[in-house]
Amino acid sequence: MLNCDRATFLISQAQDQPLSRAERYRLALHLSICKACRGFQTQMPFLRRAARAFAKADVDPQAPDSGESK
Repeated sequence: MLNCDRATFLISQAQDQPLSRAERYRLALHLSICKACRGFQTQMPFLRRAARAFAKADVDPQAPDSGESK
């Protein structure tokens, strides 16, 4: 049986490459009993889109806010 750390790793990995049949089976079994990991799996596409959008915005987190008064 997978633990949650390994399950979330596999959920993330599955976004980039196919999982083996054994990994898919063990992950499906874990997801059938773990509500938290099902929630993570549901949120994963949003997190990836948000990260890509942030990267495209080319935002410098060290730069001061442009809306601040001087």
